[in-house]
Amino acid sequence: MNPYQRLLTSALQENNLNLDEVKQQSLINYLIGLEKWNKVFNLTTITSPKEMVYLHLIDSLIIQPYLQGQYFLDVGSGAGLPGIPLAIANPVQEWVVLDKNSKKTRFLTQIAAELNLSNVSVIHSRCENFSPNKRFDSILSRAFGSLSLFVETTRHLLNPNGYLMAMKGHYPQDELNDLPSDAVVDKIIELKLKGIDVTRHLVCIKVTN
Repeated sequence: MNPYQRLLTSALQENNLNLDEVKQQSLINYLIGLEKWNKVFNLTTITSPKEMVYLHLIDSLIIQPYLQGQYFLDVGSGAGLPGIPLAIANPVQEWVVLDKNSKKTRFLTQIAAELNLSNVSVIHSRCENFSPNKRFDSILSRAFGSLSLFVETTRHLLNPNGYLMAMKGHYPQDELNDLPSDAVVDKIIELKLKGIDVTRHLVCIKVTN
């Protein structure tokens, strides 16, 4: 058993996440691919097996219960987080992972092909320049910048009933104070990531205009 398998099995149990063996193996293969490409492309500074399992996989998967809709965009996806783990866990949902860095989108294209993720599309673009054929039910960000920047650069991509979902560390009070007037905070969820000492919040925003 490789170290990822043991760590992932334990982490999923701790955080009450149920995934079948096929999905677990896909998550492990994703980490193996990330580890390999990271040696050349510097995709992540997190390199220890435990931190990769908890801070990449579990950190992404714990927002599953709060996802709204069927068609999702992960902006500033980087190495594919949270989009790739969530797409593995939810194969009936459609996922678009977008990043402006060509090295990162090359990795995402390769890993999506290797893992046969037919529900994932990779876009190399700045989100403000992206013009899809249809708007998204939910748009996610993990390491994108401020909440106000997130709103302003993605509002044209969100369907009228959709949600912007920003993954944050500590409670982002200053960023909340700077939101534009038509960005309404629907809820802020404190996420409990068991097995590692981190603070996480999920900010869910509706845009009224």
